[in-house]
Amino acid sequence: MTQTPDTDPDDGDGPRRRCLVLGGTQPTDLLVRFVVGPDGAIVPDVDERLPGRGFWLSARRDVVETAVKRKAFPRAARRAVAVPEDLADRLERLLLRRCLDSLGLARRSGVAVCGFDKVAEAIAAGSGWLIAAKDGGADGLRKIGQVERRSAQTVRHAEPALTAAELGAAFARDRAVHGWVGAGPLGERIARDMARLAAYRGQDEDRSAEPAQ
Repeated sequence: MTQTPDTDPDDGDGPRRRCLVLGGTQPTDLLVRFVVGPDGAIVPDVDERLPGRGFWLSARRDVVETAVKRKAFPRAARRAVAVPEDLADRLERLLLRRCLDSLGLARRSGVAVCGFDKVAEAIAAGSGWLIAAKDGGADGLRKIGQVERRSAQTVRHAEPALTAAELGAAFARDRAVHGWVGAGPLGERIARDMARLAAYRGQDEDRSAEPAQ
């Protein structure tokens, strides 16, 4: 199969794409896709469903800002395209909205709960993903950790991408420090989306690949 800048082989860890700024290929879970919209403007495609050729960037704010500054999109598209100056902010809002919408769907489907008591019950009852607000207090983390250690179930930890106010919004509350999503495809998707948002917001401390000078 002929390869293009938007297509690289699947080497076993899922489809890979090439970052316009960093240059190397990465699994798409670590990237964000962009397309040129009908009006000739660059549009983030966080759901990876929009038609047209895709341009990929690592899910990091500094990489998106570098792409805007260095005019990476017009070069890759080989045409004039409009690039919003606030593209990095727009993308963060879209990544956040995707996380909140998925958590809301999980809540309505009965596979997600929040609040210490309900999360503790869920940890004891079955496997799934523990979600902690990134600004949650140390005491709450210690207590939920004690519950986790007593459980015989498999507990995985989603990246702490959301504030307590944001996590609460997904559950129609003012605030939530702990959340839980049961194991399954929806839980896996939420965990991937949370990891991508956390990396974009800078909570992923691995910065081994920096934008080329």
